[in-house]
Amino acid sequence: MSGLKLGIPKGSLQDATVELFAKAGWRITVNSRSYYPGIDDADITCMMVRAQEMARYVENGTLDAGLTGKDWILETGADVEEVAELVYSKTSLGRVRWVLAVAEDSPFQSVKDLEGKIIATEAVKMTEKYLARNGVKARVEFSWGATEVKVPQLADAIVEVTETGSSLRANHLRVVDTLLESATWFIANRGAMKDPWKREKIENMVLLLDGAIKAYNRVGLMMNVRRNDLEKVLAALPALRNPTIGQLSDPSWVAINTIIEEKTVRQLIPKLKAAGAEGIVEYPLNKVVY
Repeated sequence: MSGLKLGIPKGSLQDATVELFAKAGWRITVNSRSYYPGIDDADITCMMVRAQEMARYVENGTLDAGLTGKDWILETGADVEEVAELVYSKTSLGRVRWVLAVAEDSPFQSVKDLEGKIIATEAVKMTEKYLARNGVKARVEFSWGATEVKVPQLADAIVEVTETGSSLRANHLRVVDTLLESATWFIANRGAMKDPWKREKIENMVLLLDGAIKAYNRVGLMMNVRRNDLEKVLAALPALRNPTIGQLSDPSWVAINTIIEEKTVRQLIPKLKAAGAEGIVEYPLNKVVY
């Protein structure tokens, strides 16, 4: 039996990834002076790798598995096994978008207007494929960062990744088109997935990571209800699955246990109380696994 070599994305996804693993049950300790974080699992060795390079290292077997964006799998063209999509990102549980953006006051209204122009981006291949699909010939220049500030002096347009669009707006840029929506994927080396021990370790890890993501925006609710009020309370209750109903020591009362979206709690609890629920308890969740 050999250990599992796991790539943790360095940079913008790093903190969100470490937090996700903690919720899933693995404590990762990052040292700013080392590329090898500690992890409280003797079977796993972690390495910090930029998301842009992750797929390449997983493909060639330097790493057995890792987390990176779908965008970088496509950009590098790496042949890896895409085990599961894990929809979390730097600031939210959403997806990121790669967009074509120009200056707010630019005359450019579509990609067709960029014929013969200069586009700066970190995702050169993705941008070139996008231009080819649209029949546009433009010069695509690799950008080492701070891409937003290159318009209009150094480039006519940029292709950049965004979650909320706030950075683009702050730099007076206007989105012309979306090239790709991307989320984080757990990827694995094809050879590693043929090893029964590594495959089981990877699949178990993905199960728990996915369970942690499902729990992020959800909470548990427990309450006591008179049997006479049960139908009214259940009608007020949106559930991921049918709620669990248990008999209390008093046969005229039952206990209800369910999971709901956290954002609905403030509207829901008063409705449940009005419908006859008592002893309502809201509690946090670490993982939800179906």
